[in-house]
Amino acid sequence: MLPARPDLHALLDMPCLRRTDPDRPSCTIFAAGQVREIQKGDTQMEHVIVNFLREEKIEAPILIEGLPGIGHVGKLAAEHIIHELGAEKIAEIYSLHFPPQVVVDNLGVTHLVSNEIYRYERDGQAILFLVGDFQSTSAEGHYVLTESYLDIAEELGVRRIYTLGGYGVGHLVEKPRVLSAVNMEHLRPEVEAAGGSFENTETGGMIVGASGLLLGLGALRDIEGICLMGETSGYIVDPKSADSLLRVLSRLLDIEVDPTLLQQRAADMEQIIAKIREAEERKGEEELSYIG
Repeated sequence: MLPARPDLHALLDMPCLRRTDPDRPSCTIFAAGQVREIQKGDTQMEHVIVNFLREEKIEAPILIEGLPGIGHVGKLAAEHIIHELGAEKIAEIYSLHFPPQVVVDNLGVTHLVSNEIYRYERDGQAILFLVGDFQSTSAEGHYVLTESYLDIAEELGVRRIYTLGGYGVGHLVEKPRVLSAVNMEHLRPEVEAAGGSFENTETGGMIVGASGLLLGLGALRDIEGICLMGETSGYIVDPKSADSLLRVLSRLLDIEVDPTLLQQRAADMEQIIAKIREAEERKGEEELSYIG
């Protein structure tokens, strides 16, 4: 349950409240401030609710999506950039399409699950980040949430979206490539120049979840979309692949992001993998010793 507030609107109920409406300021369709506790029976949760923590100077031409996916590659890269650049959280997104659970913090206090939007600005360059721990639990929900993310993007003046994810190959990768897809053909040379690869596009394929739908549905709104996917085994959290993705994205954005912490996490993961391999080899040798 979320509170009934006149300044808090469900995104599915606001198709006409876009910046093109001259009678409405750009952000009055969103809420500012913390969500308050309500009594049982006061209201029912809408499909998607956005709680903006501030209303002024939150526009940006670029949105980077880094929600959970294969190997958490995109999530690791996006959250690393947020940490290194000191981006500010400006919004929280709640939805009945998220998993039916709450998060318990280190004080034992529960919180509704949510995704978040952060904003960074320096020297006139502004970037939004869509991050969190949750995607939809249903196919319908993926479309509902993506349309809501795009409503927010349009409201805040976004003209290009970068979606970040992993490309599962089923085995460990020594030097992860960054495979790419775009929703407009003219974007391809720019991505290739930054180090993105289109080698796997000849055989086709699919991109599931928000990373794919933001490109597909975004194209219908004339929003440019670039998807970057770091090669990964698909069965470990992969900071090494996230580091490869970060290098390509940094070139596309023309920003410098210190990769040290991400590379340290990659080195730690390499040590864990080496220990797992060692244990598997020892186990194999022990099993062979019982034969014959």
